[in-house]
Amino acid sequence: MAHHKSANKRVRRTRRRTEINKARRSRIRTGVRKVEAAIGSGDAALAKDALRAMQPVLMSGVGKGVVRRNAASRKLARLSARIKALS
Repeated sequence: MAHHKSANKRVRRTRRRTEINKARRSRIRTGVRKVEAAIGSGDAALAKDALRAMQPVLMSGVGKGVVRRNAASRKLARLSARIKALS
């Protein structure tokens, strides 16, 4: 338990930021799952649309520090390659 006002405030801020980051991470994972489901169904057009919708969400996660840039780029590259293989 924190003993100073500033420490209590940091605890509150950390709790709030954790919830926000969880929501961002969840949104990214949901987008990735949608793309993978579209790839699994074999529909290249649907997969491309899902990837286009997921890309800005993923890159905003990079900007907010939820996902590392290289990890996001690697995820996009691998999904793009799988979609390209469908076409």
